[in-house]
Amino acid sequence: MIIIVMGVSGSGKSTVAELLAKELNWDFSDADSFHSPTNIEKMSQGVPLTDTDRMPWLQTMQQAIDQWLQEDKNVVLACSALKESYRQALWRDPEQMELVYLKGSFEAIAQRLGSRQNHFMTKKLLQSQFDTLEEPQKGITVDVSGPPEAIVQQIQRHLGL
Repeated sequence: MIIIVMGVSGSGKSTVAELLAKELNWDFSDADSFHSPTNIEKMSQGVPLTDTDRMPWLQTMQQAIDQWLQEDKNVVLACSALKESYRQALWRDPEQMELVYLKGSFEAIAQRLGSRQNHFMTKKLLQSQFDTLEEPQKGITVDVSGPPEAIVQQIQRHLGL
């Protein structure tokens, strides 16, 4: 099974997804590791990525998800997946995939990003993330205001894991 934990930068995707994977004894993967050096450079300079920039990133993740499904691996993937078209591109097998949306207010997430260090995604890009965000109509929506451990417990309850 593949669980995609999505949301804007600063919503806690990586923290929650990694903790969830640890709790389930599953593999963890972060979509940031699929970005090209060019994309990382653009984002670190405060330049929002375009759909054209994101296409190779999505294709690389598609291949990884296909491989995980083929190998029957259990993986929690932290991925922004801000647009419905991105989620559809990643969605391979509805029987073997779940979507978790980490939802938070602009103000709360901006505060988190302000205290983040050593990350290429800057606070300046947060507005562009919210502008791009198309909230999912399917999957599990979890409020990010609680501690990561509580969020993980809530996800596990929703998924029956």
